[in-house]
Amino acid sequence: MKQLLPILVLAACAALLGCGEGDDAAAPAPVTLGLDFTPNAVHAPIYAAVREGFDTRHGVAITIRPPGSAPDSLRLLASGRADVAVLDIHDLGLARERGADVVGVGALVQRPLAAIIARAGVRRPRDLEGRRVGVSGLPSDPAVLRAVVEDDGGDVRKVRQVTIGFAAVPSLIEGRVDAAPMFWNAEGVALRERGVKTTEFRVDDHGAPPYPEVVLVVTRRTLEERREVVEGVVRAIADGVEEVLADPDAAVADIAAAGGADEALVRAQLEAVADIMRPPLRLDRDVLERWADWDARFGILRRRPDVDEAFAFLDLGG
Repeated sequence: MKQLLPILVLAACAALLGCGEGDDAAAPAPVTLGLDFTPNAVHAPIYAAVREGFDTRHGVAITIRPPGSAPDSLRLLASGRADVAVLDIHDLGLARERGADVVGVGALVQRPLAAIIARAGVRRPRDLEGRRVGVSGLPSDPAVLRAVVEDDGGDVRKVRQVTIGFAAVPSLIEGRVDAAPMFWNAEGVALRERGVKTTEFRVDDHGAPPYPEVVLVVTRRTLEERREVVEGVVRAIADGVEEVLADPDAAVADIAAAGGADEALVRAQLEAVADIMRPPLRLDRDVLERWADWDARFGILRRRPDVDEAFAFLDLGG
């Protein structure tokens, strides 16, 4: 009987404490998630997932990696320094055109964020004919401008496009341009918070489908070799969406601390996007097919992307 005691003790340890080899099996899988931009309200569900431990509950341990001096989430993904990246949906399409086999696996928002934001004197899109509109140099800017102006019966060729880089807000405030493509949830809110009167023409109010502007992206290799991990990340962030909507104060504190931003501005930006965070992380095939048509039609992409190649429709139930 005395000889059996050590065996019984070891068995009890393994059963009750999960010691030995069971530790490795139960440990959450480490995941580095690269952000596309300085932490902002759209990223709040990611921070909430980590804060509340939703990631470990779904078998992953997420480390959030903000960008450096410039957006670099795609580069981090390609180099293996990130397992998951946050990316603008148009950048996903452009990356695939350049040969990167990256795949969208979840949507952080369910609507476009792009808009033409104009000085208050511009009442409708076709009023931009003959006026100066600042563009950054990104291919999506002229496409958004064309879509909005043409939807109102205007001629985009009569718009005076000037390249201003990423200085849309000061350029508009100082009167150097009459309008510019911006994100209504970020620059648009910032302008309002500063008391600047503007007119906002959102792209999905002018013919664009309700595509998800910001998506989670992985490499196909990661999806094929670590699918359960990818599903765990998406499920955790989906839980994070519900947490953000239930406790916006905590979400505001997260983002203000992570991004060094004013809490009042973060709160206003979160209020702006809260309604488009649901259904959490869902990818809608029909909407994405329409997005593929739209991006090709307006020249953001050279050819229409294959939605089934560009996105993975994960089963996130249960």
